[in-house]
This record gives sequence, structure tokens and C-alpha cells, in this order.
Amino acid sequence: MRTFLGLESPVAIAHRGGAAEHPENTMAAFEHAVELGYPCIETDVRSTRDGVAMVFHDENLDRLTDHIGPLVERDWAQLDDVRIAGKEPIVRLEDLLGAWPDLRLIIDPKSDDVVTPLIDVLRRTNARDRVCIGSFSARRLRRIRDELPGCTSCSPAEVVRLRADSWGVPTGKLAADCAQVPPRHPLFAGLSIPVVDAAFLRSAHARGMPVQVWTVNDDAEMAHLLDLGADGIMSDRVTALKDLFERRGLWR
Repeated sequence: MRTFLGLESPVAIAHRGGAAEHPENTMAAFEHAVELGYPCIETDVRSTRDGVAMVFHDENLDRLTDHIGPLVERDWAQLDDVRIAGKEPIVRLEDLLGAWPDLRLIIDPKSDDVVTPLIDVLRRTNARDRVCIGSFSARRLRRIRDELPGCTSCSPAEVVRLRADSWGVPTGKLAADCAQVPPRHPLFAGLSIPVVDAAFLRSAHARGMPVQVWTVNDDAEMAHLLDLGADGIMSDRVTALKDLFERRGLWR
């Protein structure tokens, strides 16, 4: 098994910094996770009009901030007075990387236009070895792999291939370095199929790939996934996840 960014499994991961306890993807959330002792956080990036990688999930400012409109229609300087939850500024990725030089990050580039700024920041800050890139876009992952090989998770199609492999269907080599997946995949009319089970974990581990599961906010599901042997759990409820790891002697 490969280690995940040099961290021993299982890894507790603060989803968007711990969105259930502080405004998501803000320095307040990241500081709280770091103070709790989290070695790894998950976050999202988008680009401003002038090509600055910002830590932000949504395409528009409407849901999270006191402003409206697409983030990409503003330059970095025009975000100076924008506040998440009315109080927290939007963070530049470069500032997040610089705040905690040993912190590991899982980064989701939310649009094609942020890929080049993201690569530029990772190179400029020499942060490649402590970052994993995950995305729903296979195209973005291919670009990252071409420029910065060795630091990506599975695309959705690769997850499907890994799931098929776990059912005995040969699927060949995968280019990903780890699998970051939901516990279940929705189908229709409230039905879903499991993604993470013992067979899926065996298939991934046979390839040397650690498996992290997102976004898990239910206590019983957290415990079940650890029992199965998941290599990491991402949660918005960072205090509850830490408490579970501590009870099991897994907090490091």
C-alpha cells in the first residue's frame, strides 16, 4: 500500500476545513481543524478573472457571501470586501498553503480555468508533495497528471472501473494514486448502490491504492467505515470524527 501524502492510515480529513463547525473553506475553519490536530484538510479552488486561485466551492458568491454573481467575473482585488457568512474573507490558495507548511491538502479544482493557476501555485510554493488533486472532471485530472504526475485521485470513470474490478471484471491499470469516493452512489427514486464495501477495499488495496470516503457526517457510518478498513474519512463534523479516532486509539 502506498502511503497517502506520507500519512499513516487511517487518516481523519476535515472536509472544507470542517464546514459543520465554522464557515466552510475559511481561515477560521482551517485554523480550528489545525488546532484540533488534523493533518489533512479537503478544500476547493476557483479562479478569479485575473487568474488567482481562490479557496471557494461555488461558482457564484450568492449562497455563501454577502455579494452575488460569479466569482470568475471579479478580479482578486475586487474580492477585498466580500465576506463569507458576513465575516470571513475569501482565502487565496497561496495564503492557505503558506499558513501551515506541513499541512496536507486535498484540492478539488471546480472549473477548467483554475487548473493553470492551481499548477502555478503548487510549483511556486513547492507544495506538490503535500497535495492530492481530486475532481469530477477526468479532463482536469489528465491535465494535472501531465503537469504534476503522482498526486491525483480517481475520476468518476475510474471509480466505476475499480467497482467493476471488485466484482471480478478485469479493468486494467488505473492512473490514479488513490480513490476518494462516496459511501454510496445514488441511482433514482431514492435508490442507491454501495460504493465502499469489503470487496471494493480489497480491489483498491490490491492495486496499492488507499481509499478515502466522503462526506461522512453520521457517527455510525464513520465507525462502520473504519471497521471495514477505509484508509481515510472526510467529515464536516471534525470534532466528532476526532473523538471517534481517539476512542479507537487512531488519532496521531
